[in-house]
Amino acid sequence: MAYLAFDAFGAVQNAATAGRETGARLSPLEWAVVVLARRDTPASLREPGRLSVALGNLFGRRPNPRLADPRLEALRRLAVLTWQDRNTVPEREMADFLAAGFTTGHYHTMLASIRMATFNKAQRA
Repeated sequence: MAYLAFDAFGAVQNAATAGRETGARLSPLEWAVVVLARRDTPASLREPGRLSVALGNLFGRRPNPRLADPRLEALRRLAVLTWQDRNTVPEREMADFLAAGFTTGHYHTMLASIRMATFNKAQRA
């Protein structure tokens, strides 16, 4: 099933073939980051406040979902936002994603995959 994907970055792309024309492919490690980002919440993108740090010291810390590799962290951040809301992505996050060496083709490939995963999940329910 093919449909047009409209996004805020001026692209209209066939989501079923996104990334094929441009050769924008994600590596297996990058796909693993996208899949793991599904469980992260937008709160994982913010720096913890003083109260969170204090409570973490008092009751034990939660694992930090941030990645040490800045390139993979930029991918994780955009993937978290895309899993949460597939219609809007902040321009700042997209700029960081592009600055990390990814392309809009990578974004469209990831977006098409996330849309298909959520579509398939809705079909099974």
